[in-house]
Amino acid sequence: MKTLSLAPAALRRPCDPTTLSFQTTADLPDLANFIGQPRAYRGLELGSEVTGLGYNIYVMGLPASGRTTLSREYLEQKAATLPTPQDLCYVNNFTDPHEPKALPLPTGRGTEFRKDMEALLTRGEQEIQRAFNSDEYSKEASRLADDLQKNREAALSRLQAYAAKYNFLIARTPFGFVLVPSVDGQPLKPEEIEKLAPENLEKLKELELKVSAEVKKTLEKVREMERTAQETLHELDTRTALFVVEHLVDSLREKYTGLDQILAYLNAVQKDIVENVDPFRADPNQQGENVASLRETWLKRYTVNVIVDHDGRKGAPVILETQPTYQNLVGRIEHEMVMGATRTDFTMIRPGALHRANGGYLILPIREVLINPYAWEGLKRCLRDGSIRLVELGNQLGLLSTTTLEPEPVPLNVKVILVGTPLLYYLLQQYDEDFPKLFKVRAEFTSQMDRTPATEQEYALFIRSVTLENHLAPFDRTAVARIIEHGARMVENQNKLSTRFGKIADLVREAEYWARKTNKESVAAEDVQRAIEEGIYRSNLLEERLQEMIVENTLMVDVEGTAVGQINALSVLQLGDYAFGRPSRVTATAQPGRGGALDLERKAELGGPIHTKGVMIINGFLGGRYGHEKPLTLSASLTFEQSYDGVEGDSASAAELFTLLSALTGIPLRQDLAITGSMNQHGLIQPIGGVNEKVEGFYAVCKEKGLTGTQGVVIPASNVRNLMLRAEVVQAVADGKFHLWAIKTVDEGLEIFTGMEAGVRGADGTYPEGSFNQAVVEKLEAFGEAVKEKKNGNSSEESEEKKS
Repeated sequence: MKTLSLAPAALRRPCDPTTLSFQTTADLPDLANFIGQPRAYRGLELGSEVTGLGYNIYVMGLPASGRTTLSREYLEQKAATLPTPQDLCYVNNFTDPHEPKALPLPTGRGTEFRKDMEALLTRGEQEIQRAFNSDEYSKEASRLADDLQKNREAALSRLQAYAAKYNFLIARTPFGFVLVPSVDGQPLKPEEIEKLAPENLEKLKELELKVSAEVKKTLEKVREMERTAQETLHELDTRTALFVVEHLVDSLREKYTGLDQILAYLNAVQKDIVENVDPFRADPNQQGENVASLRETWLKRYTVNVIVDHDGRKGAPVILETQPTYQNLVGRIEHEMVMGATRTDFTMIRPGALHRANGGYLILPIREVLINPYAWEGLKRCLRDGSIRLVELGNQLGLLSTTTLEPEPVPLNVKVILVGTPLLYYLLQQYDEDFPKLFKVRAEFTSQMDRTPATEQEYALFIRSVTLENHLAPFDRTAVARIIEHGARMVENQNKLSTRFGKIADLVREAEYWARKTNKESVAAEDVQRAIEEGIYRSNLLEERLQEMIVENTLMVDVEGTAVGQINALSVLQLGDYAFGRPSRVTATAQPGRGGALDLERKAELGGPIHTKGVMIINGFLGGRYGHEKPLTLSASLTFEQSYDGVEGDSASAAELFTLLSALTGIPLRQDLAITGSMNQHGLIQPIGGVNEKVEGFYAVCKEKGLTGTQGVVIPASNVRNLMLRAEVVQAVADGKFHLWAIKTVDEGLEIFTGMEAGVRGADGTYPEGSFNQAVVEKLEAFGEAVKEKKNGNSSEESEEKKS
């Protein structure tokens, strides 16, 4: 059987620009919906609309798949139809300042309320100073002071008369009143008191005790008068302050009628101002700097700290937090240094992304959440509790002992959307018991979609959206067609298109750049091609160096002639976002023995497990095909020549089999060909990845060394649909300078490489004479005889030794 080479039409599926229903993207409407992501759309729809604990969303997809942008755009459309959430403020807790109160307000009224409170303080301060400086207040205060003074003097006068009645004078000292004995109104000297007769001295002490009791009683009455006067004055201050403040607060009560929390706070403000009116009475212009600073600090207790303001917003918020630290998620409490110590208050509370997104949607990159300490645990705690509790990390970990705040928790009603890779999703599902409970919805972004006329039209709509967003020139339909072809190349499938729209958008921007360099009004196919080629050139330095080494024969790869036990295999090197194909020489040796095929890469610990499995499959194939009647008597070794790093994958297993059979039979293999493809134990060729890069890699080497018209690549038949080769390679095939063959079995490949018929086993278990398989059988039989003779020879020698 003869395997025909592939026709040029099979090597690439072009996009005919004439099938596109526009001249340039400027003729197209705006992009309205998702492109090629129905599964992700349904996940976002379910997660955004279903209420209940845990219906948050994990958006799964590869980077540059548009997962973040498309999710945000969808949620913004959804959020526009939802009510705008309330504003949020923190205010002082006059009962316990260390536990500030959370105060929700209707949308857009947070700033308004703050300004109303500032106006209340300003006007209240002016009115209070005016009231306390008024003649009415001064007269009443003076009257109370005069009454106190008259009553105090009357009591002291009575006390003086009482003491004089018993010949005592009352002397005032810094430490209080002292009784001094007297005669005729003159105080006795201490030495005169000592000269008194004992009975007179005893009587003097009795009188002193009696008068002292009266002094104590009188002084208690005086203190009671002072307390009463002070209380009366305080009542006067309270009445005066209440008279001034109450009507100011009443106007706010009327304005915020129906808002119970606001009214309760206004009541607390009124009560606190009335009870602490002194800071309002003082004229700030007549105070020193320190006193003024203390006064300003005191008045901050009435400030309204608006941490979330939705004024002007239409719909619910959609917040994308790209730096999801613990503080950026749940908020933080700032501190200031004063006299070498830190202090804080409710005005230093700052919101987190959860506060800003409350009532809407919060989009978070899960990788950044996980790598920021305590961010993931803080987020889960808020979702579990249904509230945002602001706890400082230092206090939570016991690292700080400074005074801080414990703000009132805020009820949480938010949909959290995590954006990440499939790997992180499955790891969290496996190892985090909270994750499945809190993120019940998965919205999976695929990396490819079917290639149909409808999806090609959607590609054009996406290109238009990128040009509009970035203010770029329009793309004509040849440029759109070239990008569609590139989208198919990205997923290596003629019938699919890439949905990694981030990379497509990059190509659009770069193509427009090259068009603008040549002063074009619209972008054409050659500009897109230029952008693709420039991108390759920026990345393929190593590829060029390897090709130079092959051309210089530093890396030995033949592209002409034939050789025994040697073949060209193909591999792909991935360097970041750039991949290229590289031909490698695979060699084999074979000799009689029972060791089977030995993988030298594995022996040298350079081969990976999948490559080792491929060599084991080769052993299984050899035994299954050639070892039915007799055990195989073969020892062989396989290796990638000039390979100094790891070898992994099974895409070279067909090449390894071919070179092993060549070494076994001595039949040469064509060196102007290369092959890629894995195989199973039954000799069927299986598909591999990177087929385009592999074909183009070998073509580039052949081109550098000189195209002969016989060179080509053998690929699995199941990879034909993956071919989206560069135009240069397709043209070379069309010109007969290069060839591709697609095979389904190892026998088809052997016929191409040897020019011999592979041969099919007959009913008697033999292969046709002159066939490749017959040559293998004959050589294995010869190996078997050689092993048998060696074994018999060893047995004879052992017998002779025993006799002697």
